[in-house]
Amino acid sequence: MDIFGLLNLLGGLALFLYGMSAMGDGLVMLSGGRLEQILEKLTKKKLMAVLLGLFVTAVIQSSSATTVMVVGFVNSGIMNLGQAVGIIMGANIGTTVTSWLLSLVGIEGSNLFLKLLKPSSFCPVLAAVGVVLTMTAGENDRRKNIGGILTGFAILMFGMNTMSASVAPLAEDPAFTGILTAFSNPILGMLAGALLTAVIQSSSASVGILQALCVTGAVPFATAIPIIMGQNIGTCVTALLSSIGASKNARRASLIHLYFNLVGTLLFTVVFYSCNAFLHFPFLQNTAGAADIAVIHSLFNIGCTVVLFPFSDLLVKLAQISIPEGKQDAAPRLPGALQVLDERFLDRPAFAMSLCKEAVNHMADLARNSFQQAMAVLEGYTEKGLREVIAQEQEADRYEDALGTYLVKLSARDLNQADSRTLSILLHCINDFERISDHAINVAESAKELHDKGLALSQESRTELAAYGKAVSDILDLTVSVFAADDTQKARGVEPLEEVIDNLAIEMRQRHIDRLRRGTCSLEAGLILEDILTGYERVSDHCSNVAVCLIEVHSNEFDTHEYVDVTAKADPWFQQEYARLRQEYLLP
Repeated sequence: MDIFGLLNLLGGLALFLYGMSAMGDGLVMLSGGRLEQILEKLTKKKLMAVLLGLFVTAVIQSSSATTVMVVGFVNSGIMNLGQAVGIIMGANIGTTVTSWLLSLVGIEGSNLFLKLLKPSSFCPVLAAVGVVLTMTAGENDRRKNIGGILTGFAILMFGMNTMSASVAPLAEDPAFTGILTAFSNPILGMLAGALLTAVIQSSSASVGILQALCVTGAVPFATAIPIIMGQNIGTCVTALLSSIGASKNARRASLIHLYFNLVGTLLFTVVFYSCNAFLHFPFLQNTAGAADIAVIHSLFNIGCTVVLFPFSDLLVKLAQISIPEGKQDAAPRLPGALQVLDERFLDRPAFAMSLCKEAVNHMADLARNSFQQAMAVLEGYTEKGLREVIAQEQEADRYEDALGTYLVKLSARDLNQADSRTLSILLHCINDFERISDHAINVAESAKELHDKGLALSQESRTELAAYGKAVSDILDLTVSVFAADDTQKARGVEPLEEVIDNLAIEMRQRHIDRLRRGTCSLEAGLILEDILTGYERVSDHCSNVAVCLIEVHSNEFDTHEYVDVTAKADPWFQQEYARLRQEYLLP
């Protein structure tokens, strides 16, 4: 091979890898995180886990990506090792789908149907359609993703053809055939396959390279079989690297992947080559084609899964023995839904966004509960109640810190329009929810101050505050529900209630001044009441911020003050709803 042939080979390999990546990314984006959610929720039965691992890997065209996701699931506590082992087995079978697609390159024949099956016949059409869809997609992400899949597949096949054409002259090169003969040694062949796959971190890509070499007609089965077995071992490197710094169970999940392939390879090697020592399989000296590679790849992985599936628990035990319990992981566990925010999921933006939305929903519930707990402490002060409010506020702080950091990292990824909108909403709202929990602390501390100083609000103040608190509690419930449901229609109902709460605060302050004049309320208790009213009012303001953010982001407008002061209040529905709520929340 001269320098130009080498350049063609490298260029074909580059196109091949890029096409595979583009096609996989398009498929992942098109799924919108649903594939990952399926893996997360439907893996309780091991056989189902195998089938799901097979399906997801066949779709995203990468067993390494599936296994890395599994490591992330285990690391975040979503999945246990028993569930993970099934998905890993299925992923090994699913990755063989790519080799079957690539085997189309080796199709020969003059029949019209066979000619149409050749990538050189249909890939130009797929590329043209893909480019048109991508260029005309506009805001339609689905068409853009489909275009990316078609274009990626066409580039993948074009790169495969280029590699095959560039290595064709090697069929007559004695040095090349001599190297291939050396790889007929099972150990050398497996080392070569493992090293190549470890370097490019994709068994599908390394199998594709082997299929391209097979087009020369110089690769015998004796060489192809050990290389394929080595490729299955080399693909474990990605998951092993991903598990560095993860929890013990996550590292065990990556070891299960390694042990599964090692044990399967060892069993196959012992059985196959022991039989060959006596039977001397004649086909080993025959040249392998691209379709033959796909057959070997599939049979090997299916066979390993069938043989080792009954012993899946032993693979888990082996991983647990390799990484014993010992001391607990040094990294502190995050609270609640934050445990699932694993950085491995950042490569799957749609799924990562769904996890963030779920976590912010938990944060919203936490903020609401903390403030309602603070109102309960105000009605009947206890030290235990105060401690609960403080603990909830501290947890809300952790939510804000972790979510803010994770969302900023996620914003740097390639997000579709819907996910970009969701990210904007989440970044705006986590601060409001955290501030609600801060006001819960302020109200609870006001209750403590009243208790410690032996002060008490007048009966009239307490009755009014209970009615006022009912409105604040209701606006909290409404805000949390519309945020969780992403319901912009119901979100319109928050602003009229917030306006009612503002006017109730003004009325309560006026009534308090009247009581001061009559001498029925002390000045010191009145100052504490003012702090409480301010806290209640600020909470309703933050609820308004959340609701307006939902409405504005979905309508692609970001002038909050214009919406509150002009758009909403000018709406006849707003006036009617305000009048209705004003009657519902009258002070006694």
